[in-house]
Amino acid sequence: MIKAGIIGGAGYTAGELIRLLLNHPDVELIWVNSKSNAGNRVSSVHQGLIGETDLFFTADTPFDEIDVAFFCTPHGESRKFIESHNIPDTLKIVDLSQDYRIADGEHDFIYGLPEVNRKYIIRGRHVANPGCFATAIQLALLPLAKNLLLNSDINITAITGSTGAGVKPSATSHYSWRNDNISVYKPFKHQHLAEIRQTLSSMQNSFNADINLIPVRGCFSRGIFVAAYLDCPVELAEIRRLYEEYYEDHRFTFISDTMPDLKDVVNTNKCILHLEKEGNKLLVISVIDNLLKGASGQAVHNMNLLFGLHERVGLQLKASAF
Repeated sequence: MIKAGIIGGAGYTAGELIRLLLNHPDVELIWVNSKSNAGNRVSSVHQGLIGETDLFFTADTPFDEIDVAFFCTPHGESRKFIESHNIPDTLKIVDLSQDYRIADGEHDFIYGLPEVNRKYIIRGRHVANPGCFATAIQLALLPLAKNLLLNSDINITAITGSTGAGVKPSATSHYSWRNDNISVYKPFKHQHLAEIRQTLSSMQNSFNADINLIPVRGCFSRGIFVAAYLDCPVELAEIRRLYEEYYEDHRFTFISDTMPDLKDVVNTNKCILHLEKEGNKLLVISVIDNLLKGASGQAVHNMNLLFGLHERVGLQLKASAF
């Protein structure tokens, strides 16, 4: 059994991660760290886990008891923690913050998008889990980058659920403001653009076009809906073939003839893509669950790769029919 620990266990992504690990056939969840909740039952915070675990939050991080540590800490905190603690060299790490996503020559974290770096993750030790917007957008564009077809500006509207803002209440996340509402934030300068450009440029060296991203706060709890369009002279049938070829041996990304809905992917680790063309414009729709494929589900996928397990173990989750 793989023995796991979680650092920063009180948030939405941690709650989903705890649920996945408790139900993973090859994992034993040993401890969940949360200084603010130390001594409280995990199920007192993540009430959906009542009856599923007797674990208590702990302020300690006994790394000698585990094989893998998941960091569900705020951005900036993972690096501080790792640099200030004595962590065993043999411990595998999956970091869900943005601290190690950009290669800088100073760390050994592998960018954890399996659809790009699976062969490196399998041989790796430390993985930087991608951002949720970055995951949905990159999956929409990877086959184009591989085939050197990103040759115009990319225009993207991406709508995210309120859980993407985290569990801590804010002026734009509480119910009375978010419900029946929609708003734009961080247009053209979202923090995930750096990792998106890093990946696309590594696959298509000539890529230097603008990525015009308009992030939108949606009035729903979970999920990301991406609509990306660009100029592309290739016929739709050939583009479809390139996408099917790229994702043929990947277990969570699927091409659909029909326009996908968020409900097709919420509570799953799937990404569903849809392709359309109008004249020279190619439209790519991408939908994921921000807490699973965009965070905790992808983290478990990366853990499976790190330990040589089948990619789908513990992640055969199904969307609701309604």
